[in-house]
Amino acid sequence: MFPVEVFQNTLSRCTLILKRAGIRFHLTGGITGTAYGEPRMTQDIDLVIDAKQAVGALDLLLEQFKQTGFLFDEPSVRRAVDSGGLFQLLDPIEALKLDIYARELIPGELDRSTNLEIFEGEWLPVVSRVDAAASKLIWINKGSHKSRRDLRAIYRNASQDEKLQMEQLAESLGLRVLFIQVLAEPDELG
Repeated sequence: MFPVEVFQNTLSRCTLILKRAGIRFHLTGGITGTAYGEPRMTQDIDLVIDAKQAVGALDLLLEQFKQTGFLFDEPSVRRAVDSGGLFQLLDPIEALKLDIYARELIPGELDRSTNLEIFEGEWLPVVSRVDAAASKLIWINKGSHKSRRDLRAIYRNASQDEKLQMEQLAESLGLRVLFIQVLAEPDELG
């Protein structure tokens, strides 16, 4: 696990670039499990960016990543932005990886982002609690075991209205049975 300052340094540099380029984004992944559920170790930073805005600002984005010292494979970034895929940045200063998804996993999720204080005095857009739960459910369906505990913690800390929205979203994704199954699992192995 990296110290919080490492995440803050890397994330601050990356989000400043996205803001300057006019690209909407929010945090997702392991950090949301901590924000909405319970703390857990994570070794990277996951962001979702607006793919259409990224296409329009791609050259500026790439130039800013270079100037700020991030390492990346330019053809891979271009392909990911064009196809709505994943690209990665490496911060060699902090030895930290960023996974950047140039697409929404849950349609409209960027419109429902919530601003949270991620670091003292630093507020950033984060995937909504309901969309975070749906995202975890989708990753569970793809085989992620870390997301199982995250989903239970996110659900446990949700309001009744959010729980209902999570159940409805799971149903619309065709993952209701998996949702119920994961929620029934114990957090600790017995």
